[in-house]
Amino acid sequence: MFSPLYNTSIRLYAGLLRLVAPFNPKARQWVVGRQDWRAQLAQKLAGNTASLVWFHAASLGEFEQGRPVIEAFRAQYPAYKVLLTFFSPSGYEVRKNYAGADFILYLPADTPANARDFVRFVQPKMAFFIKYEFWANYLHELRTAGVPTLSFSAIFRPSQLFFKSWGVESAQRFYQKILTCFDHILVQNEESVQLLRQIGITNVTRAGDTRFDRVAQVAAARKAIPLAATFKAGQPLLVVGSAWQADMQVLIPFLNAFEQPLKVIVAPHEIHEDEIERWRVQLKRPSVRYSALLNQTADAADNTVQTLFIDNIGLLSSLYQYGEFAYIGGAFGKGLHNILEAATFGVPIFFGPNYRKFQEAVDLVAEGGAFSVTDTPTLTEVFARQYANPSQAAQISRAYVERNIGATAKVMEVVATIMRKRANE
Repeated sequence: MFSPLYNTSIRLYAGLLRLVAPFNPKARQWVVGRQDWRAQLAQKLAGNTASLVWFHAASLGEFEQGRPVIEAFRAQYPAYKVLLTFFSPSGYEVRKNYAGADFILYLPADTPANARDFVRFVQPKMAFFIKYEFWANYLHELRTAGVPTLSFSAIFRPSQLFFKSWGVESAQRFYQKILTCFDHILVQNEESVQLLRQIGITNVTRAGDTRFDRVAQVAAARKAIPLAATFKAGQPLLVVGSAWQADMQVLIPFLNAFEQPLKVIVAPHEIHEDEIERWRVQLKRPSVRYSALLNQTADAADNTVQTLFIDNIGLLSSLYQYGEFAYIGGAFGKGLHNILEAATFGVPIFFGPNYRKFQEAVDLVAEGGAFSVTDTPTLTEVFARQYANPSQAAQISRAYVERNIGATAKVMEVVATIMRKRANE
């Protein structure tokens, strides 16, 4: 009974996106990207004779999380080709030309017919789902076809559907049955292991989070940004990453009142001209846009300018190397953005109150490397303490990243076991 309800919800969701597509760019990308997907897939795979493995990521963040495993698989098993799918336009549109995958496309909506046709056409030799993706029909088809299927960097909480007491037994059985379709689930923490075991899922390994491996790669390959170094001019620097309006409502009064030497770089979550200009007007500190420095209409060495607004994409992960402090946005809204890119450079980290779904944030707050703030007075108080003595929190952040590197190797150990088993069948 509950399976038809699930399928109906998938169709309603897809139908709703088609209705709003003319008015919403992201919905339009979602719909257009999936049109005639069977023909798209046939065209992409035409002439391919190599065996395929399938990686699926919800969006850009999950792709970056899974990227170390994709690249490790390619290096270890070069005879296979990689098919990469995305659910969200924010992942596909940014990484549709990623060289580490041979074929990249949107995942068709999880209807029974779509899932059946996709799996039968692709015939993957192995499938990987990154972190949160639990599509019932795709997983059922993979299980039916005997395709080894892994979930990695997964994290589970008691509030998730798998563990809720619905009052409807069939609903609970349906969601728990989804998890039985995985040959192995590699999770981030011990709580996830115990939650899964409580509902009878025992093919579980605590492997950690592959994002640690990814941020270590990013830090090692960081780009020098001379304009940022010139702007910093040897002063303490706060890097604000992925800022939303809700974050700036707390940050701007703090910055206007802060009297100690401090340079600030602000990288918005999304670049909107009017929003950046509104923030510049609200700030009492002189500011400049990065594009003005690039176009030489402003001087990066002008020490009267105290705030630099980034209006280019692709710089944030490398900007953290110049900071003594980092504020990461999103936690005054739906959820915190990536704090590990900052932590790997060893800085105290600040963010809003909605962070408890993110294990690394919970850990760093508990250890004293990160600080959650609820308003401007809280930020002012906490930042002042760290400004006076940032070294302990900085050491905690760096050490936390370093000791959690290695999840990719644990995923690949499970992959190797599956590969050996298949070779002996």
